[in-house]
Amino acid sequence: MIWAKRQMETVDMETKKGGRTPNQGHVLDRNASLPVYKQLAESLHQRILAGEFQPGERLPAETKLAAMYKVSPMTVRQALNRLSSQNIVTAIRGSGTYVKEIELGSASFYLQNLGELFGDEENTVIRILEARLTPATEKIADKLSIPVGERVIFIRRLLVVSGEPAFYHRAYLINDPDRPVVEAELEITDLKGLFQGSGGSIIKFGDLYLESIILNEEETAILNLEKPAPGMILEHIYYDFENKPVSWGWFVCSSSRLKMHTRVGIVELEE
Repeated sequence: MIWAKRQMETVDMETKKGGRTPNQGHVLDRNASLPVYKQLAESLHQRILAGEFQPGERLPAETKLAAMYKVSPMTVRQALNRLSSQNIVTAIRGSGTYVKEIELGSASFYLQNLGELFGDEENTVIRILEARLTPATEKIADKLSIPVGERVIFIRRLLVVSGEPAFYHRAYLINDPDRPVVEAELEITDLKGLFQGSGGSIIKFGDLYLESIILNEEETAILNLEKPAPGMILEHIYYDFENKPVSWGWFVCSSSRLKMHTRVGIVELEE
């Protein structure tokens, strides 16, 4: 009777900590096509999503999880490693495995609306306003790592959405004598290609910088806005596979045009 009373007290304490009784409903299907460790990882993930384990809270020890799910410690370790790779938990040596807390500093924003605009061929048109050779000023030369005065390609483009001017783009591009000048550069830096992941094999990576600005007279006129107009500028520098810059340019738009979205915290994973 004394032993039974102590067992009941233990279960009651577990329940007070969030209803987590050690052997309640945690059954894995050994005959399923999905490996057991993935089933275990998904079970823990669902319990985290349900709030059973809170952000910052330590998960049960590996030995306890192994007993709870009737699996080996190795299977538990594989499941926790999977959750760690999915950025759901984090392991601290000598302490345990913890549910990740929300980290605003690690949030990644996506230029989703720009990508969608370039994919909407029915309502979106890119107009070439100007394409010419020009000597590089000191600033252009610094951005493209070339001598001052070297000729580069200057391009101005306007992105028109449903008949309305939306984004004004200007860029300076390396003038490569081994390729047809304007045609090749227009293809390599095609705006749709860059935002949809097919910007040409010459581009290895790029740096993007986003700032809020007050649009100047030229920009407000081209975008058909009233002055003064608050706006956004998206500056970009793209590099080739020798890590050399091939283009420098920037988009400007009304501040209402450029929207970004991200989600932080523990979320459902897509298969």
